Amino acid sequence: MQRLSMLLFGFLLTLGSLAPAYADDAPKKPDAAAAPAADDKPKEDSSVTHHSVTVGGQSIKYSATAGTLLIRDDKDEPTASMFYVAYTQDGADANKRPVTFLYNGGPGSATIWLHMGSVGPKRVVVADAAATPGAPYQLVDNEYSLLDKSDLVFIDAIGTGYSHAVGKSQDKDFWGVDQDGRAFTKFIQRYLSKNGRWNSPKFLMGESYGTTRSALLSNMLTRAGVALNGVILVSSILNFETESFNVGNDLPYITNLPSYAAVAYYHNKLNPKPADFNKFIDEVRGFAFGDYAAALMQGDKLDDVHRAAIIKRVSDYTGISQKFITEANMRIECFRFMKELTRDEGHTVGRLDARYTGTDLDNAGETPDFDPANSYLAGPYNAAFHAYMQDQLAYTPDRDYHLFANTQDWDYKHRNGFNPWWPGSLNVAEDLRQAMSQNPHLKVFVANGWYDLATPFGGSEYTFDHLGLDPSLRNNVQFGYYESGHMIYLHVPALKALKADLAKFYDASAR
Repeated sequence: MQRLSMLLFGFLLTLGSLAPAYADDAPKKPDAAAAPAADDKPKEDSSVTHHSVTVGGQSIKYSATAGTLLIRDDKDEPTASMFYVAYTQDGADANKRPVTFLYNGGPGSATIWLHMGSVGPKRVVVADAAATPGAPYQLVDNEYSLLDKSDLVFIDAIGTGYSHAVGKSQDKDFWGVDQDGRAFTKFIQRYLSKNGRWNSPKFLMGESYGTTRSALLSNMLTRAGVALNGVILVSSILNFETESFNVGNDLPYITNLPSYAAVAYYHNKLNPKPADFNKFIDEVRGFAFGDYAAALMQGDKLDDVHRAAIIKRVSDYTGISQKFITEANMRIECFRFMKELTRDEGHTVGRLDARYTGTDLDNAGETPDFDPANSYLAGPYNAAFHAYMQDQLAYTPDRDYHLFANTQDWDYKHRNGFNPWWPGSLNVAEDLRQAMSQNPHLKVFVANGWYDLATPFGGSEYTFDHLGLDPSLRNNVQFGYYESGHMIYLHVPALKALKADLAKFYDASAR
């Protein structure tokens, strides 16, 4: 379980001259801000500022609300203060204007990555597949924001960002699959009530473990009477067996193989290199879930002739030597692949985004010292976020912003009808199936990066192929694939393509 915990914790991860929102205005003071508390009772606070952004040629005036909402227990006692930043279009009809709730994963990650990198009205500029030079960092208007399609509410999980337990509660009380899901359910209900948004079209958008949360939330919210229009899963992990490299579980070796092939293609480790990337990946998919899966299922019964043939094909598709694959018993674990693929060049490839490369102290080692995609981003995002909060959103609480919470003891137990729990078997796909069955108009968009080794696209495809949806609902699920990694938006052309796909998704889902 220690190895599994390390894998799960790494699923995610996963701000310069800041121009005022209206070009001729200085940063505005908040319309309302919390006064110092007269006693120790927790209170909600907010800072509201006004801005504009141009998206798709359309100038959008919007209000930004940075603040906290309290969630309460069954005795109506506050248990946690959850930080959020909401962007709402000025003058829009709340009954027609969609609202989207967004969050990152980890579990134990703040939502700074989606907030400052993806579809919000501002975007921090970072180097593409390389380390970004030091401060000052540049923050720009995001022409690929979703604000032309939906209001956006970015939420930090309890123990991350500015979110924290209050009263008699502790942060760790919320560190579990169901505990976290209940907290987010209460937050969303509270936000809908406080802001008069119950009749708005409603969407969820989570990344990495945030997709796990979204699948669970889709069911919890449905049961609580909150009907969703759409769920957006960015780099999804619903069935954790697809990524649990435990002895005896062959599934992750199968689901990861197409991603290994995509990464080898990117780094020019295939000889000859196929001319058509998509055709090549389709071929590898067929092999991974066909001959390769059948060979692994035979285990020790596989004869030497077939074993040699399988090893050669795995080598041809991944750029990893036949000798290595033979010694690894035909099974390439993710971290070993990251170390081995470009060992001859003296560097490793990233897990969150295998386009990134890093160097280790010991090039002969077994696994990488660090994930370069993770390490290269924390500084730029954190600095730009803090400057943005102070200079443009006028929100400066007297507490530290936590990028991560130490949730290594996260409670992965989850029971839902047909899904009894046992170690390493978290699977919330059934929650999503139930939500879609009970709300047949609910639509799902699954976004995948070709070079994501944290939540490979093969795992998402396997999960949805085994969702058990009624045939009448299968067209409610759409897939998108992008030339990037786990954090799809790091590659701007991929962000542009993602925005175009999501715009169509909103148009079809928010009618």
